[in-house]
Formats: sequence, C-alpha cells, structure tokens
Amino acid sequence: MPFIQVTMLQGRTAEQKHDLIKKVSQATSDALGVPIERVRMAIVEVTPDEWGMGGEPVAKVRPNG
Repeated sequence: MPFIQVTMLQGRTAEQKHDLIKKVSQATSDALGVPIERVRMAIVEVTPDEWGMGGEPVAKVRPNG
C-alpha cells in the first residue's frame, strides 16, 4: 500500500488540497499499477515561520506570502 506525504506551506484552499489528493493518488496508482483504493496520502501544512529558505524562515524572506 503506497503512502505519500506532501509537506507544504499553509494557505491552499480545501478545494486545492482535495484536487491534489485526487491527482497525486491517481498518478501513483497509474505509475505503480496498484488500485487507487490502496493509495494513502497525507498533507502536512507548515507555517511560514516553520519553513526555511536560504537559512531564513520564509516569514522573513517573503513577509507578504
């Protein structure tokens, strides 16, 4: 049973996350030849203070998003 975890910054809508789950799950099913019902996926969201780029938190690098 494949398990996919996506880590991303907060801010996407529920609709965007649902679309991501659908498309990534389908792509995984197709690529691995497993039924989509066997694919599991989790989205982990982090704040801009918890995500770093170039040694700085994103909140400092991109203060307005």
